[in-house]
Amino acid sequence: MSPRVWSTRGLVSTIVQLLWKYPLADERYVSDCAWNDATLCGCPFHPDGGCGVEKLGSYPRISPAGTRIPRWWCPKEKASISLLPVFLAARLSGTLAAVEATVAAVERAGSIAAAVDVIHPPEAEDAIGLVGAVRSIRRRVRAVRAALLAILTLLPERFVGVAPTLAGFRKALSCGEVLRTLRELAERHLSALPVPLGFCTRGQP
Repeated sequence: MSPRVWSTRGLVSTIVQLLWKYPLADERYVSDCAWNDATLCGCPFHPDGGCGVEKLGSYPRISPAGTRIPRWWCPKEKASISLLPVFLAARLSGTLAAVEATVAAVERAGSIAAAVDVIHPPEAEDAIGLVGAVRSIRRRVRAVRAALLAILTLLPERFVGVAPTLAGFRKALSCGEVLRTLRELAERHLSALPVPLGFCTRGQP
């Protein structure tokens, strides 16, 4: 059962997500069932200990297939705590790289309508239909744009004059994986950064 389902059933009062800098290549995460060996350095609510925080298994992610997220429970806070591997998008299905590829395709094409058949080919075995494809792409485009605008606000001295686009940040950073690089640069701001980089869901598209 995922944290979202727990919350809707009134089983948890708080859900906290922390970043896990998983040390191996992304594809090894599923093949090694890495979530089984994950450790929580300390309870984020009670850094001095004494709260009885305990491992609570894991919950599944839809994509990548087979992915699970390790989870803990703080009985004193009545809160679920999970560790999100650094390569996964927050609150969106899939990896940050996949989300970035979608938004980059829209930027290159100039619009969602022009990019939809490239991102979600209608002849694909797992085709989700035009309406579903547009909705999925729009959600990712809006989320990434909000995250990039937040980065410009939180780190203005680092990105003076940079346009709130993947292309703009890629040029400024001179890197391939823009979203993952930005997540690491703004790690101390993750609680204030919107998805898919951070864990703030206020105004989530």
